[in-house]
Amino acid sequence: MPDSDTNPVPTTLSMSTTEGLPSRIAEPCVIVLFGATGDLTHRKLLPALCRLAQSGQLANQYAVLGFARRDWTHDRFREEMASSIASHSVISGHWPEFARHLFVSQGTFDDLASFEALKVQLDAIDQEFGTKGNRLFYLATAPESFAQIVENLGRSGLIYPANSTGPWSRVVVEKPFGHDTQSAIQLHEDISKWLTEAQTYRIDHYLGKETVQNILALRFGNTVWESIWNRSHVASIQFLVSETVGMSGGRGAFYDQAGAIRDMVQNHMMQLLGMICLEPPGDLSADSLRNEMVKVLQALPKWNPEDVAQNVVRGQYTAGVVDGEEVPSYTAERNVGPHSTTETYLAMRLTLENWRWAGVPIYFRTGKRLPKRTTEIAIQFRRPPAALYEAQNLHGDQGANHLILRIQPDEGASLFFQAKVPGSRRRLQEVHMDFGYSGTFAGPPPEAYERLLLDVILGDQSLFTRIDFVLNSWKFVTNIMKTWESQEIKPLPYAAGTWGPTESEQLLTRDGFRWRKPS
Repeated sequence: MPDSDTNPVPTTLSMSTTEGLPSRIAEPCVIVLFGATGDLTHRKLLPALCRLAQSGQLANQYAVLGFARRDWTHDRFREEMASSIASHSVISGHWPEFARHLFVSQGTFDDLASFEALKVQLDAIDQEFGTKGNRLFYLATAPESFAQIVENLGRSGLIYPANSTGPWSRVVVEKPFGHDTQSAIQLHEDISKWLTEAQTYRIDHYLGKETVQNILALRFGNTVWESIWNRSHVASIQFLVSETVGMSGGRGAFYDQAGAIRDMVQNHMMQLLGMICLEPPGDLSADSLRNEMVKVLQALPKWNPEDVAQNVVRGQYTAGVVDGEEVPSYTAERNVGPHSTTETYLAMRLTLENWRWAGVPIYFRTGKRLPKRTTEIAIQFRRPPAALYEAQNLHGDQGANHLILRIQPDEGASLFFQAKVPGSRRRLQEVHMDFGYSGTFAGPPPEAYERLLLDVILGDQSLFTRIDFVLNSWKFVTNIMKTWESQEIKPLPYAAGTWGPTESEQLLTRDGFRWRKPS
């Protein structure tokens, strides 16, 4: 049962309060964090929950319980979380109240007795805080522990029957959900013994970012865009997820088993593709949105080995300079094998086999140790059919309009178009209109995990991945990975601090386009 240790109060926290009343209030519940001492909990989950509590979006009847191997008291757990929030958040006077709701439970994932003890502790917390038996279980652990945790939750009675009219239980599963098609199917079968799809929340934090959510508002809240959001007006679409970092913090052990295609393409980039290319849903309910997103992946091409070789470029960074600092090659990084053939870069050209997008080239580009950290979507519209102005170049992307959706780090959107240069001559120059969240709405948007955690408590699955989307994504990606293996396609070298192998340029030049370099 919760002990009465004195709550530690950090002295270096500060945050401006949220103005206005919150639009949505979470139900009473206990949030149980598996992997409570891990990096995700420290950097994202605890700060997000603290901000939700401070803003009033968590009901007063809540508690946060960390499940960990370490035999900590509640006081020790609060001290650890206090320092974490001080490092990764900007919260002030609310901490003492939030800390009062923090508890810890010692145990291991494979020990059923630990889960039975957890159940006893949760029942006691329900009585003290009035959380009504509602439980959110967050699996911020290594993927190989997912099935074991869910099984022990089920065997200990912590997962309620799906048709129960009483309290609810929901489980959040972090990515990756499997490492290929077959493993994803097996994991789904394992957890489906205890959970229904309605109780399963496969999280992708990209979908919680405001710019990603704003894609739907842009398209369906404005008549001007949806009328030209098709192959008749769009010439090409580029998705870019670039990172300057390498394998910091010993991440090489995970990344060397994943690579760019598993780490970014199978989840984040496929989610962005689905949001950009889906058909108008009947409404914004979870099923309506996710039905349309699945249809996008069902329209992905069915590639043979020749298609993969022609349309996918994989690379691996060598030593170079990033942000003025010399950095080592991938194979010299900590926890990476010296002869590793894992790709740190991937570029891809594909087309969707459906009515709206047939023939429109879609380009993916993602990588580590690139010159700039950014995530954006660039939509290029078709050029004017005739040159009416002086020196108007009607080749490639010259003279074309571009809509740029910036997802990170500076969330917003820009529209690039042609305007007449002042004077007597008929000359054009590209100009742009810009929208930024922080400038327009008097502050940066909330963190993605804030929105997504609140959605789980409210039972809204709109921004969570359904199993048919996961399996369709893995089907496409697994085919590429099998081709690399069977054809012995090795990654091409590129110097750290550059935009990847020069071979990736050919994916676009054969269509008359070029990669857009973010500003």
